[in-house]
Amino acid sequence: MNTNPTRVFVARLIGLDVFDPFGDRLGRLRDVVVHSRGSDAPHAVGIVVEVTGKRRVFVPMTRLTSMDQTQIISTGLVNLRRFEQRGAEQLVVGELFDRKVSLADGSGSAIVEDVALDQQRSGDWLVSKLFVRRGDSTSRLRRLRRGHTLLIKWEEALHDAQHEPQGASQLVASYEDLKPADFADALQEMSDKRRFEVAAELQDERLADVLQELPEDDQVQLLSSLDNERAADVLEEMDPDDAADLLADLPSAKAEELLLLMEPEEADDVRRLLQYAEDTAGGLMTPVPVILPPEATVAEALAHVRSEELSPALASAIFVCRPPLETPTGRFLGVVHIQQLLRSAPPEKLGSLVDKNLEPVSDLASVSEVSHVMASYNLVALPVVNDAGRLVGAVTVDDLLDQLLPDDWRAHEDGEPLKKLGGRVG
Repeated sequence: MNTNPTRVFVARLIGLDVFDPFGDRLGRLRDVVVHSRGSDAPHAVGIVVEVTGKRRVFVPMTRLTSMDQTQIISTGLVNLRRFEQRGAEQLVVGELFDRKVSLADGSGSAIVEDVALDQQRSGDWLVSKLFVRRGDSTSRLRRLRRGHTLLIKWEEALHDAQHEPQGASQLVASYEDLKPADFADALQEMSDKRRFEVAAELQDERLADVLQELPEDDQVQLLSSLDNERAADVLEEMDPDDAADLLADLPSAKAEELLLLMEPEEADDVRRLLQYAEDTAGGLMTPVPVILPPEATVAEALAHVRSEELSPALASAIFVCRPPLETPTGRFLGVVHIQQLLRSAPPEKLGSLVDKNLEPVSDLASVSEVSHVMASYNLVALPVVNDAGRLVGAVTVDDLLDQLLPDDWRAHEDGEPLKKLGGRVG
């Protein structure tokens, strides 16, 4: 390591790429691991790096050859076992950020917003400074006072509030660039207490997206940690099929209580899905695909599928029906695929472009039948109708994969090495 004294602030490291000596990217830094030493400043023992496959692995500080606010270079020797916290280890972003501390001079409390690491001449990295904001993170001091931030030494703060409620604004901000599935993976590595604090900080829409990517038990645990009003708001932001799956895992009385708190229109979609068995097309489908009448134009259809709220699978097809256009619709007429829209003139009517060879499946069809049809015709979205021939929803390929994969697929680890393996030290 470089023997010249160096200081880095952890908040500025988050998201930086980590390279090997040849310039190949190993992954992205997501946290720093420090080891508590009583009242002494913690010793940095390594970093948590998100590598290919979204797995988070540990890289010891001894395997970093250079670290500054612009880039991190390692020896390239990495153990690809998933990172697990040990003993007195702490995560700077996950546990120190947003922590409330008392100032040793008796002047009050402060919230940790950043942590400085100083490299010693021996090559070791120590937590030397804390960037703090005076007062409680929810206080109006945060907005009204000028100069209420301080850079203090580690020993100038009393660290005796580890089990008190802790904010999560800095942690959430540092994870802002993560996709919901990656944020969910990070949540699974946190303690229950920290998960609940992060959930409390997230906006309803963001929390809904993350919940949908968690295993069922974790979904139930996090939703149950919210008060009923907020839980209902989060359920409204979830895809109806995911919300139905989550409610099905709750006690029936609790599920009904939350349904009554939801907006009637959102609750009605979920109630209809709850009527189906889990292993049927009705149990897999979403009740809100893109539905238009045959008189709609290609230009109108393209405007609908541009919506950011649509998944790529749902945006791949327009379902053409007679009014009413909300499920269950009027008579189902057929599907217009996105490729057909792109090849057609904007004024052309959808009714003339319908793929009449694609037969819908019954809402009572088995998962086996659904998968056979989707595989046979290379579909990413399949229409589902009831016995009256009305469209009631669509099964997308991601919903089908969730059903076909093992229950613990989110926790599955690929054992193939990405780089030469090495043992964890420190």
